[in-house]
Amino acid sequence: MKIQKLRAPLAALPLAVLATFSSHAQTTGQSYLPETMVTATRFNEALSSLPMGVSVITADDIRSSGASTVNEAVMKLLGVPGRQDFYGAGNYSLDLRGFGGTASSNQVVVLDGIRLNEADLSGPRLAEVPIDAIERIEVLRGSGAVLYGEGASGGVIVITTKAGVGRERRNQASLYGALGTHSLRDGRASATLAGGGFSLDLAGQKRESNNHRQNFRSESDGAEFTGQWSNDWLRLGLRHGRDTLDTGLPGGLSAGQYAEDPRLAKSLTENASIDNERNGTFAQAELGNWSLAGDLGWRDKTLVYRASYGDGGYGVEAGQTSLRARHSSTLAVGQNVLVLGHDRGRWTRQNQGTFGTAQARQTTRAWYVKDDLSLPGGMRLSAGWRTESLDKSTASGTSSLSDRLNAWDLGLSQLLAPDTTTWARMGTSYRLANVDEFNYTRPGEALRPQTSRDLETGLRWARGAYQLEARLYRSSITDEIGFDPQAVGLGPFDGRNVNFDPTRRTGLELDGDWSVTTSLQLAARLAVRRSTFREGPYAGKDVPLVPRQTLALRANWKPAAGHQVGAGVTFVAAQKADFQNRCRIPFYATVDTRYAVQFKSAELSLGVNNVFDRNYYANAFDCTAGVTEGIYPEAGRTFTAALRVSF
Repeated sequence: MKIQKLRAPLAALPLAVLATFSSHAQTTGQSYLPETMVTATRFNEALSSLPMGVSVITADDIRSSGASTVNEAVMKLLGVPGRQDFYGAGNYSLDLRGFGGTASSNQVVVLDGIRLNEADLSGPRLAEVPIDAIERIEVLRGSGAVLYGEGASGGVIVITTKAGVGRERRNQASLYGALGTHSLRDGRASATLAGGGFSLDLAGQKRESNNHRQNFRSESDGAEFTGQWSNDWLRLGLRHGRDTLDTGLPGGLSAGQYAEDPRLAKSLTENASIDNERNGTFAQAELGNWSLAGDLGWRDKTLVYRASYGDGGYGVEAGQTSLRARHSSTLAVGQNVLVLGHDRGRWTRQNQGTFGTAQARQTTRAWYVKDDLSLPGGMRLSAGWRTESLDKSTASGTSSLSDRLNAWDLGLSQLLAPDTTTWARMGTSYRLANVDEFNYTRPGEALRPQTSRDLETGLRWARGAYQLEARLYRSSITDEIGFDPQAVGLGPFDGRNVNFDPTRRTGLELDGDWSVTTSLQLAARLAVRRSTFREGPYAGKDVPLVPRQTLALRANWKPAAGHQVGAGVTFVAAQKADFQNRCRIPFYATVDTRYAVQFKSAELSLGVNNVFDRNYYANAFDCTAGVTEGIYPEAGRTFTAALRVSF
């Protein structure tokens, strides 16, 4: 069914749900959902009047779901589709708004104010962020280009640790240990020491597992600390983190191998190791009507692989600076908030193998301004603009890109009733080809900048025990950058990075929460989307690796004091595996559940993922004669028993 036929009934759906909840709220409402605060706008503010959609996952949500990584939390709790990467330890490529294979290049990930995105095709490794250190995860839906720059067309994932929140700290500690299927052993520890305005936050984790396939054993560990001092107007701090991963590389399976046994490996000898180190400083100050903030981060990453086609690897050095200021004032017409900012980044990759360029570099420099005016009567007007200079090159000088790109957005929100807000926004976003893409193109062809025109409208309703948010969006993309396997290249291999013919993303997203009682909470996340080519030889066809529907349902129940039961259902519709849409990845639905019991300061839990042991996969790269190949199977049913002790 075409999205045009779905649009009318889907647009009416949030209003119908709103009417149902509203009538029910007249007779119930024993429990109330708290107001949500977010920092996705670069400074802390209430979500209720924002002219944009932001989904929030709290530390309590993560703990009750049993999620062990950032990726797992976003997939389980928000229904965001993810694709397993080539390495172990639970890393996935998340796809906020249907970009398929280039999702990681079209969304930004920020950890405590520092951008984590790489300048090549590798995505941020979120599984290495200690999950017990996280206070909340915010997902800004749709373009965040004005505030976050290049590659934010699909959205922004903002991760804030407990140390990064900036509120008063107290002494506490916790220990966590888990055993599970596939010889899983998972240990975590975290602690906070505070006094006299000083605080020190520590977190560490170590995980070992044979995982669900041959030659997929992985061992990972990580640790981080944040030391800071604060008084009533100033906060200063230092951060350090490191993590390592050693893993086998089982590779993709043919359709025949997958049917025979999803646990098989294409290779029994290939493996890799990754080492990361992150450092940073930060400062925040409140000076009258001004809020000032600055983050400086630098990191090193080393990857080494041993493969049948040769050994190799690379090292990355990256640095990021973020300076921003917020000014609040009262004007004759209403309350005004002005945000100014400057971002600067550098990134260098030194190749140690025979594949890829010897050295690649990227530098970025950007300025942005955003103004929000709140008028009497509940109207909020928002306008923003960003200009960014980008330089990308290889050491040989034979491949380079340099450009200055701009983005703008306009937003309006209106309070329709004390519990109901509607909004609309429009703007532009952009990205320049990364160092892997512009170095592998058709002969004599330079990749043009990718640009997008973005439109979104939404409705946000909250009353007592109920919250509902509906978002309808459309993004029209020109010169989208991606890999086309049919493009003619040099030598024996076809397939090159190209500028696609015009594409479009359209969709509807619904988020609903209901605190039925103080002991029972329900949540639903529905997304209906289309990602299609508008013109050219693929006109009307779906962009590969983009499901048309996703759904996540969750329930948390406390049947008695000290007892908690959680369960969730995740549904992901079928996806096309190739540009001609001749191959498909079948739909899948999985169920997970968790039971936890509290004994004073100890919590004992048992979790089951993929309760019905479904065989499925979300990632495949090849299509041969109409048969899907290059399959990366997901895990079957797994059990995890864990003990957490808090002090």
